Amino acid sequence: MCAIELEPVVTTQRLRLRKARKADAARLASYANDFDVARMTTGMPYPYGVEHAEGFLEKASEADPAREAVFVIDHPEHGAIGVLGFDTRDGGAREIGYWIGRPHWGQGYATEAASGALVWAHRTWGRRYMHAGHFADNPASGQVLCNAGFLYTGDVELRPSIARGGRATPTRMMVWLA
Repeated sequence: MCAIELEPVVTTQRLRLRKARKADAARLASYANDFDVARMTTGMPYPYGVEHAEGFLEKASEADPAREAVFVIDHPEHGAIGVLGFDTRDGGAREIGYWIGRPHWGQGYATEAASGALVWAHRTWGRRYMHAGHFADNPASGQVLCNAGFLYTGDVELRPSIARGGRATPTRMMVWLA
């Protein structure tokens, strides 16, 4: 098995992507317990409590780093401001996902984190392409992905959002090529 070190991982101009810690649970839960954050993800429930964050962090610590990675997006002044991860979908395609707490929206942090993480995935895993998707009613996430170098594929998939009651939501699919 390939041993991959996740601490520290990526340092960008303003951020550090690092391994999640148990101590992050309360702060991440406070940001994730916002319907406008949770509804733009597939797997985040709403309301979102500390117990959800603790479960998420425990699961993240068990991920196979040769296939999956979960990072806390850490700001030097604000601490943990969100999460970014790569997971493997059915069929083996790797996909990036992320969320940022509302007080930090519109400051370029998601683009900066995604761009740095893609460089890491290319260097660490040798990835030459990556998939992503965003709900059609979240054009800001589409802009983040475009700014990070993703292109629209023209495909739209229906993906569930737990926070939206599991409702299938149109998801615009994208691809990044190294």
